[in-house]
Amino acid sequence: MANINNSHITFTKMHGIGNDYIYIDCTERMIDNPSELSIAMSPRHTSVGSDGIILICRSEVADFKMRIFNADGSEAMMCGNGSRCVGKYVYDHKLTDKTEVTLETLSGVKHLYLHVNNATGKVDEVTVNMGAPSFECEKVGVDYVAAEMIEAPIATSTGERHITGVSMGNPHGVVFMDSLDGFDISSIGPELEKHRMWHDRANIEFAEIIDEHTIRMRVWERGSGETFACGTGACATAVAAIRTRRALSPVTVKLLGGDLTISVDSVTGDVMMKGGATEVFCGTYCPC
Repeated sequence: MANINNSHITFTKMHGIGNDYIYIDCTERMIDNPSELSIAMSPRHTSVGSDGIILICRSEVADFKMRIFNADGSEAMMCGNGSRCVGKYVYDHKLTDKTEVTLETLSGVKHLYLHVNNATGKVDEVTVNMGAPSFECEKVGVDYVAAEMIEAPIATSTGERHITGVSMGNPHGVVFMDSLDGFDISSIGPELEKHRMWHDRANIEFAEIIDEHTIRMRVWERGSGETFACGTGACATAVAAIRTRRALSPVTVKLLGGDLTISVDSVTGDVMMKGGATEVFCGTYCPC
């Protein structure tokens, strides 16, 4: 497969409830140096602007494969909002006519269920089977004195925080708070993301319980900072709330960019995430 010259790249800007990425079709040609390209394209004031780039590629084990590069150039294992947008992209851009699509990620093959609007013929929402979560420290990628890190007291520069470690194919630390009103996420998000207990940093979620089926959440994403939404983070927060008896399935997680519906299959334990996917614009990247 030939590579795409990085001086002339056709892209599509999409977002899943505000979690925005630049999507590049690599099913025919792969791009050079995607990490460097993400760093170049992501700045919001001097370039296209996004939380990173997502490459849509061929796969030998699924219908498609996605690779995710954060705004800082690091490669992510999984992105729930991004996977929904990939589902919309491959259907709306006629790369497939399936409404059930398998997607290879660095955290395994995910199953996407596309909800097509009969009036427009395009995908409005996507449900993703995110697989079963894990609270095991080894799988989360965190060093702790017990096998699981459930509401562990962690000393920080802003006082003690109680953190629950969850893996949704990528590492999360969930912090429950009485209220998010007036909360300065930039004061503690970077510190917890890079805390020495994590093997390779982590996504940090700050959550406020509204009722047993509703959670308000803000997220500090590994490699991107605060984002409007994080699908895996919403899943991690929901299952952490269920595990600590704060919530019951299904859970509506309210993020800055909109709402996600998270439910847990009572038989398999798999987490199902449903939410919107939106195409914003298409363009060609030609750096000077």
